[in-house]
Amino acid sequence: MSMTLPHFADAKTFRAWRSDPPQWLPIALDIARSHGIDVSAPHVFSTGTNLVVGLGEKLILKIFPPLLRAQFVSERGSLMQLAGRLHLPIPEIVAEGERDGWPYLVIARLAGMLGSEVWPSLPEAQKERVLRQIGETIAAVQRVPLGLLAEIEPRWDAFMRTQMLGCRNRHTRLGLAPKFLEGLDGLLRDAATLIPMDAPPVILIGEYIPENFLLACHDGDWSLAGLFDFGDVRAGWRDYDLLGPSAFMSAGRPGRVRSLLEGFGYEKPDYALKRRLMALLLLHQASDLNSHICIEGWQDKADDLVALQELVWAE
Repeated sequence: MSMTLPHFADAKTFRAWRSDPPQWLPIALDIARSHGIDVSAPHVFSTGTNLVVGLGEKLILKIFPPLLRAQFVSERGSLMQLAGRLHLPIPEIVAEGERDGWPYLVIARLAGMLGSEVWPSLPEAQKERVLRQIGETIAAVQRVPLGLLAEIEPRWDAFMRTQMLGCRNRHTRLGLAPKFLEGLDGLLRDAATLIPMDAPPVILIGEYIPENFLLACHDGDWSLAGLFDFGDVRAGWRDYDLLGPSAFMSAGRPGRVRSLLEGFGYEKPDYALKRRLMALLLLHQASDLNSHICIEGWQDKADDLVALQELVWAE
């Protein structure tokens, strides 16, 4: 077997290759050995975008293909900028390097249970508790100075304008119901004034979702125990980071919505905030309402985008 990492012209070809770990795991282990790391108990993480291997109980190796170098820049820059500045543990960079044009990071493995494994079974009061902590964590991250993360491209105004231009085509392609598409032009007109384009930017993680945080239980109470995966960080308007927990976790339940927003620093949401969040939800770089809104039967419970924003951010 070649111990050289190949070149891929597109993400689809890379994903197919990544899905067969025997093709790349020996190279990953060789990288780990080059840093004096014990490779006797590797664990391949099948989810995610890059090549990710657990090395024992304390370390993780992430290898980024050249076509996703921007994710390496984002991850490395974020871990360096946030180090020591949060109350919540994040991975520490243990080693870094490059093999055949593929940059990589060796990071410390955090303790805790993956949020996606725990979240569905939590009692409602515990879900509200965790969502409040997520709101607080988003606000804490956004208080950290941007540093070199301010240089990540595209800048917020260019990113938003690009998303607006492609919004209708994207959601038509993804099968959003016509009754919601009908209100899209009006929402985008509102978005141009509701979404600040030149306000001081903050660090945006982009995906505060159960797959990207850890939970731990103490005396019967569940709490956030760690935050990881910073490959999609950008700088921009603060409300953007409310979208992940709003869509994937709040489920349109008033108690959850209130906990998230109060933790973040917002009081009772007014129409303008809901309208702005609805616009941002449609403009998010990974937006796909049919897959992401975790309210059962929501397509039948709202007749247009205004009704949908009231459903998602219910009071």
